[in-house]
Amino acid sequence: MLDRGARVFVAGHRGLVGSAILRRLGAAGFTDLCTVGREDLDLRHQSAVDAWFDVERPRYVFLVAGTVGGIMANSTRPAEFLYDNLMIHGTVVHASHRVGVEKLLYLGSSCIYPRLSEQPITEEALLTGPLEPTNEGYALAKIVGIKLCESYRRQYGDDFISAMPTNLYGPGDNFDLDGGHVLPALMRRFHEARRDGMDEVEIWGTGSARREFLHVDDLADACLFLMDTYSDIGHLNVGTGVDVTIRGLAEMIRDLVHPTAELTFDTSRPDGMPRKVLDVSRLAGLGWTAGIPLADGLASTYEWFCEALDSGAARL
Repeated sequence: MLDRGARVFVAGHRGLVGSAILRRLGAAGFTDLCTVGREDLDLRHQSAVDAWFDVERPRYVFLVAGTVGGIMANSTRPAEFLYDNLMIHGTVVHASHRVGVEKLLYLGSSCIYPRLSEQPITEEALLTGPLEPTNEGYALAKIVGIKLCESYRRQYGDDFISAMPTNLYGPGDNFDLDGGHVLPALMRRFHEARRDGMDEVEIWGTGSARREFLHVDDLADACLFLMDTYSDIGHLNVGTGVDVTIRGLAEMIRDLVHPTAELTFDTSRPDGMPRKVLDVSRLAGLGWTAGIPLADGLASTYEWFCEALDSGAARL
């Protein structure tokens, strides 16, 4: 297990995942949590990252920083998603090697897998076929991150591990209608429809695509579990192993937020991958499974969203 008194760097601490990891580490008794904002350190610049690591000397690193977004953001800003994430992954991994970081967890994304992967998707599906075009830039950067960690392990013996989470949601999510992911965007649309007295809510795509959703607090728990117990070259899937159609998800959110609303579908918008659900049997075999049901997670996320709107803390 990790030394709870050691210095821990959470790269990307203000984001959905990073903030959840900070909460989990605090609850687990870690006493020296190290963070830095992008206004003070641009993680895309190697010399700046090296200088920061030389001063701070973290013993453990959670690499969860990156440029992220939903299907619209990915498909309209592919160069930004590819460049930013390539640089961030490269600088932090290399600086961690330079200063002798004892253990690093790199967090990827389930979009690394081919568009037409057999379902549920096993870890072996990586690099077996063409990627989903709408998020290819982001996926390529994440694949490079996996291979970077594997290469530093092979060449230098660094204890760098990788985990690939499924679609995430929870407190601190991005509720922007264009740049956010499907779940928070839907939640905001239903909320605003109820507020504005609208009877219909438009859903992008056909609603037939199937997705798996993991609460970010479950992911944070899995990340600490892996840092405590796992040390191998292979990346591991993190998810629930249970999927739902986008229509089904929209209906769950409607029933929670605006029960009288009718759903309409803009079929000119892309669906993305037809189905994406992870095989999580390896992680389950190590002793970890998700604990937050989707219905419960949606309810607590919507409660957080309403409170964040009132306080001005919501990302819109």
